[in-house]
Amino acid sequence: MRVLVTGGAGFIGSHFVKRLVAQGDEVVVLDKLTYAGNPANLEGTGVELVVGDIADPETVKRAGSGCAAIVNFAAETHVDRSILGPKEFVHTDVLGTMTLLEWARSTRARYVQVSTDEVYGDLEAGGRAVETDPLRPSSPYSAAKAGGDLQVLAYVRTYGVAASITRGANTFGPNQYPEKLVPLFVTNALDGEPLPVYGDGKQVREWLHAEDHCAGVDLVLREGAPGEIYNIGGEDHENLEVTYRILELTGADASLIRHVEDRAGHDRRYAIDDTKLRNLGWKPAHSFGEGGLPETVEWYRGNRAWWEPIKSGEYRRYYEEQYAERLQA
Repeated sequence: MRVLVTGGAGFIGSHFVKRLVAQGDEVVVLDKLTYAGNPANLEGTGVELVVGDIADPETVKRAGSGCAAIVNFAAETHVDRSILGPKEFVHTDVLGTMTLLEWARSTRARYVQVSTDEVYGDLEAGGRAVETDPLRPSSPYSAAKAGGDLQVLAYVRTYGVAASITRGANTFGPNQYPEKLVPLFVTNALDGEPLPVYGDGKQVREWLHAEDHCAGVDLVLREGAPGEIYNIGGEDHENLEVTYRILELTGADASLIRHVEDRAGHDRRYAIDDTKLRNLGWKPAHSFGEGGLPETVEWYRGNRAWWEPIKSGEYRRYYEEQYAERLQA
């Protein structure tokens, strides 16, 4: 099958591209190559890379020529960045999604929207979100993703587009841009720099390995039903617990931990029920603490040539804007 993967030079998207190539699928990648898009993530795949914006119809038409399916990983994804500037998130996550859906509508291509558990919002202890729950996004990022999801469902009902949605948990693994918690804390710990923990660090997230996330998306692409939503869950851990495990794995000292001013509107707990996807035959192959996180730490330890150049320039400017005052306080 010839598949258009948008955002395929990013973190999860590049893992998905490698999965499709290994299975013998023909892949075209459409990526804007913003700060988090990295052509190095696609080295050795031999895929066609089209550089452009998913919100531009002509670019989408050119990249999608001959494709039978599209999997949309393209998104502005970082909550902190959405708080600093939400406009780009609406452009990509809502307008871009609509543009891709228009292409799928005109070509009758299969469509999978890769979304997030954050659209469900904050959950009380013990509860787990199911796919039919109302959306309660808390940040400009999750609100934009929810807007994209609603566009997908509208195009299914109004135009008959063969589209499905996946909502994945917090994803970790190799090649993740070092602004999210795991790669940020791992690389900072390896360099002896502070680990800025928001608030008390008791926020709970589900942690999902990138390869397990991609296996779920791939299953939905091939066997998911149009108009249906599928949660892809992980393992529950507090942020502070994850932080201490990273210190242990890197050999860094706990004195690097800095409890800083919390993020505005920070959700305390995400948790999703992934029974629906498991009933299709999905199950994770990576545990978080026993295999996934140690292997991820070792990847960053052994691939400084990948992440050290990133942690300068644009990244350094963002890091200073986000953390300098917090760390001084």
